[in-house]
Amino acid sequence: MSRIVVLGGGESGVGSAVLAKVKGHDVFLSDMGKISEAYASVLDKWEIPYEQGKHTEELILNADEVIKSPGIPSTAPMVTKITEKGIRVISEIEFAGRYDSAKKVCITGSNGKTTTTSLVYHLLKQAGMNVGLGGNIGKSYALQVATENYDIYVLELSSFQLDNVYDFKADIAIITNITPDHLDRYDHNMENYVKAKFRITRNMSSEDCFIFCSDDEITIRHLDQIVLKAQKLPFTQKEEVAQGAFVKEDKMIVRYKENECDMYLQELALGGKHNVYNSMAAALAAKVMDIDNEAIRSGLATFQAVEHRLENVLSIKDVLYINDSKATNVDAAWYALECQTRPVVWIVGGTDKGNDYESLIPLAKEKVKAMICMGLDNRKFHDSFEGIVPEIHDVTSAKDAVKLAHEIAVSGDVVLLSPCCASFDLFKNYEDRGRQFKEAVRNL
Repeated sequence: MSRIVVLGGGESGVGSAVLAKVKGHDVFLSDMGKISEAYASVLDKWEIPYEQGKHTEELILNADEVIKSPGIPSTAPMVTKITEKGIRVISEIEFAGRYDSAKKVCITGSNGKTTTTSLVYHLLKQAGMNVGLGGNIGKSYALQVATENYDIYVLELSSFQLDNVYDFKADIAIITNITPDHLDRYDHNMENYVKAKFRITRNMSSEDCFIFCSDDEITIRHLDQIVLKAQKLPFTQKEEVAQGAFVKEDKMIVRYKENECDMYLQELALGGKHNVYNSMAAALAAKVMDIDNEAIRSGLATFQAVEHRLENVLSIKDVLYINDSKATNVDAAWYALECQTRPVVWIVGGTDKGNDYESLIPLAKEKVKAMICMGLDNRKFHDSFEGIVPEIHDVTSAKDAVKLAHEIAVSGDVVLLSPCCASFDLFKNYEDRGRQFKEAVRNL
C-alpha cells in the first residue's frame, strides 16, 4: 500500500482521492484554500483525511506519489519542495488511466475542445455506446473510474492536465488547433505550451489514430518534430484528402479506410466556420469508432450547443444577446466576432494572460460599434482599440455591462460577451461570469 497525497480539493483532486481510497492506498488530501461543502462531504463520506487553508509538510513530504490538481502551477512553493525531495508528481489523468481499461478518445486544443468533446460524446451516446464524459468537462475522470463502469471515455484534456501525464495513452487523440494561450504558465514560451498539448499523443501505437487540423500552421510545424506511430487523420477546409475530413462545395466529407460519409454543411446543428472544423473532428472520431453514417449525420444535426460557447440567450427588441463567456483567449474571441453578421456591442475583459489583440483589430474595425470592458484593469483594451472602436466604456459587474449594452444597442444589433480573458478578477470562473451575464439579460 503506497501513500498518495492529493494537492487541491476541487473536482479533480477529490475524484483522485476517492479512486486512491478505492484502490487501497493510504490517502491524504491537502488544499491551501477552502474546500467547498459539497467536496468536503464527499471526502467525509469516503473517510478520506484532509486539511484546508494550509499545507502541513510532514503530512505531505512522506508521500510515495503526489497527485497535483491542474490549477496548481508547478512553481507553487509546496510543489517545488515535493519535486526537490524526488517525490513523483502526476496528474489525475495519469493516475486514473492506470486503473482504466476502457477505450479513450482524448481531445485537446486552444479552442473548440469543449464543443468537439461534447460532439464526440453525443455521437457515441446516440449510437448506443456505454460511454463516460470527463477530464476538463463534467465529472472527474478518476471518480468515474472509481465508481462507474464504462467501455469508452471521451476526455477533454487541458494543457495543465497533460503536463503531468507519462504512461497514460489515448486510443484516439484529437488536437483541434493550437494558438497562444496560458503563456503565463509556460514561461511565456510558445514552444513549452505546444509541447504540453502534444503530450496527448504520448505512447500511441500504430493501432491508434491521431486526428488534427491540417489548416493549423502551429500543429503542422510541430508534427514533423514529433515521432508518431499512430495513423494520422487530418481535417481541413482547404483541400481534398485521401484519408480524413474535408469540405467540398457545400458538403463535409469524411473518409476512413474504405468508408466515406458526407453531409450538407447547412444540416450541421452548429453554424460558423470554426464549428465545421469541430464537426469534422468529431465525425472522424465516430468513423474510427465504427459508427454508421446515418448515426453520424443524425448526431451532428441534433447536437445542442455547449453552455457559455456562442450561446444565444435572448432576443430583446430585436437585439440578440450572446453568451460566449468560455472565450478566455484572443483566438476564441476572433471566432466569435468572425461569425457575427450584425453590428456588435462587444463585452470584453478580465484577467489578461499575456494577450496580443493585434489579430482582432480588423474584425473590431469592421463589426464593433461599441466596447464594454468588464474588468479591474482595462488599460490594454483601451490602448489596443481606441481609435478603432467608436466608443469604449468601463464597468465592474455583469449587471452594469448588460445595462449599458442595452442602452447602446439598437434593433438589429447583437450584444456579444466574448471576453478574451480569464474571469478571475471579478468572477469565480467563466461559468459564473456567463451565468451572471445571462441572469442580467433575463432581468432587463
